[in-house]
Formats: sequence, C-alpha cells, structure tokens
Amino acid sequence: MKILVGYKGTNVGKALMDIAVEHAKAFDGEILLVTSMVGGEKSDNKEIAIAEKNLESAKAYFDDFGLKSKTHLLVRGLEAGEDIVNFAKQNSVDEIIIGVRSRSQVGKLIFGSTAQSVILQAACPVLTVK
Repeated sequence: MKILVGYKGTNVGKALMDIAVEHAKAFDGEILLVTSMVGGEKSDNKEIAIAEKNLESAKAYFDDFGLKSKTHLLVRGLEAGEDIVNFAKQNSVDEIIIGVRSRSQVGKLIFGSTAQSVILQAACPVLTVK
C-alpha cells in the first residue's frame, strides 16, 4: 500500500505523521512524503532548502519506526492541490493523508484550499487531519 503524506512541516505535521505510522504498520505500507511548491519566482532557494530539510526530518521520524519512506519535493509549476493529485495518480497511491486548517467559507473562496482540491479530485481515499 502506498500512502502519500502531504507535508509542510507545520504544527499539523506531527498528527499527520502519527496517523501515517499507524496506517503504514497496519497495511504494510510505504510512505511517500510530499511537499509541493509552485516554483519559479514564487519559490526561492531558501524556501526550497527549508522544505527539503523538513522532508528529511520527517523521513527520519519514519525511519525510527523501521518504515519504508521516500521524500518528494515537487516544484512543477502547479498549485499544491493539483500537484498532489497528479503525483498520487502517477505513483498509484492508495491513500492520501493531508492536514487541514480551519478557515471561514469566505477565506476558502478567497484563498482556495489545497485540502478541498485534493478531496474533490483525488482518485483514492483522502484522510484529513485537523
């Protein structure tokens, strides 16, 4: 089983990782840690280096449990939701685990929602963590 964990190193990250550990153990799964950045002028080298460091720290967490995991920093010019859904399809992912932040309906309309996009477009089950 392939489990994609959408990871940004935020405060939701620990809860995401704990659930991913449980699922990977229960289903003999492989964890794909994914961070998506638009790229181009919107992402500078410092942001990319921070994202890579966050992914490696998360991978070390899974390594401590003896779980198989890989990191993927996506800088493909796509918005995060679309990027994650495309990556999941390309890699035959069985489950996506992503964090959600509470926002008002107006906030979602103005800023969009990565989680909302993934939930609506993914071809596999999506587990959200608040």
